[in-house]
Amino acid sequence: MTAIKIAYIGGGSTRAPAVTRGIIERAKAFAGSQVVLIDLDEAHLDIILRLSRKMAQAAGADITFSATTDRRAGLKDADIVLSSFRPGGFEARRQDETIPLRHGLIGQETQGPGGFFMALRAIEAIKPMLDDMDEVCPNAVLLNYTNPVNIVAQAIASHAKRQVISLCEGPIIFPREVAEAAGLDPEKLDVTMVGLNHGSWSVHHDHDGEDFVEKVRAVWDKRKGDADLSPQSRRLMHMTATFGSVPAQYFKYYYFRDEIVEELKAANTTRADDILADVPDQWAHYAEQADADVPRLDPKRCRGGMDLLEIAVDVMDAIANDKSEVWPVNVPNKGAIAGLPDDLVVEVPGLVDKQGARPIVSGAVPQNVAGLVAALANYQVLTAKAAWDGTRADAVQALMSNPLVPSLPVAEALYDEMAEAHRDHLPARLVEKEPR
Repeated sequence: MTAIKIAYIGGGSTRAPAVTRGIIERAKAFAGSQVVLIDLDEAHLDIILRLSRKMAQAAGADITFSATTDRRAGLKDADIVLSSFRPGGFEARRQDETIPLRHGLIGQETQGPGGFFMALRAIEAIKPMLDDMDEVCPNAVLLNYTNPVNIVAQAIASHAKRQVISLCEGPIIFPREVAEAAGLDPEKLDVTMVGLNHGSWSVHHDHDGEDFVEKVRAVWDKRKGDADLSPQSRRLMHMTATFGSVPAQYFKYYYFRDEIVEELKAANTTRADDILADVPDQWAHYAEQADADVPRLDPKRCRGGMDLLEIAVDVMDAIANDKSEVWPVNVPNKGAIAGLPDDLVVEVPGLVDKQGARPIVSGAVPQNVAGLVAALANYQVLTAKAAWDGTRADAVQALMSNPLVPSLPVAEALYDEMAEAHRDHLPARLVEKEPR
């Protein structure tokens, strides 16, 4: 096994224990390796560092953990860089969720106007990190988990000319969500999804050797009028049965837009509020376990974060140990999905080894949903360009290209309000109006 240096940007986050625990659980694969946690929050960084060291000690893992607030120093000589952070924190997410609603639009972390402004903030924050990487770890593989992962990867691949692999568990999780909605065993699934991140559809869908879609249709035909069905289960089965393909659950924002807007307006809290309500106990739990002789992380106190980012550890292992494994990745298309540009970052199965990730030819997105995917692809490219070096006018055009933004006057008014709200995290070229 190969000893490597992993630099983790965002290593003081609530999700960091998922990564460090995953590395420790694969101690043989990472024997002799160093993990450097990099973050701006010294107090949280200290908790994660102590917790990670205790977990490694308890497991007898030959892995060294360290931490720093000096990004450049932490990146030096890294073999793999994992980027997973939230620019602006949950307060910025709250703005992304609430401001669009005031304009009658969906407010969401990765979709629509909320996802658009998350992309602008993330790309602006990542640019100096890329400069540091060019200086101190030019050959490092960049694994990105910073949302929206597709737009961030598009900006880096197109404008920084650096190999980047963006990751998301979606293609693994989405079919399981549909199976659970239909009351089918998710362990019997064999599904391949292609498209964009949070915008993919299945091109292969078996369940216990039979057509999974037909099984879902049979359940949907019997239960479509069932008042006991949750909105999420109803939407997932409805989309699968209608389009004959398993969807990324995020398509609900496009195919059930009006009813979701009303649901969001009626809610007493935003998703950001709900998460923030759990965060103090989550940090208390991590602090308690950092002081324990043998840390035991309780998934109920980790807000589900222990189930996330696991694929990052799998991909690190495949790269470091040249395993030639297949994982869902977000990389430039290079012909993997027919009908989409070669330089478009797509989400497809990829062969992962010491060379990075290479997309596997996967056919085309189903024709009956290809139009929406193409529109989202165009939006992805325009947003990446505007975020990287565009003007405010470029950004408004990109926002207007999003299928959830219905008119130019709404796009302009929304942009004005959100750019002002996020002023501290955006470059002046995207905030100040150009002179006429």
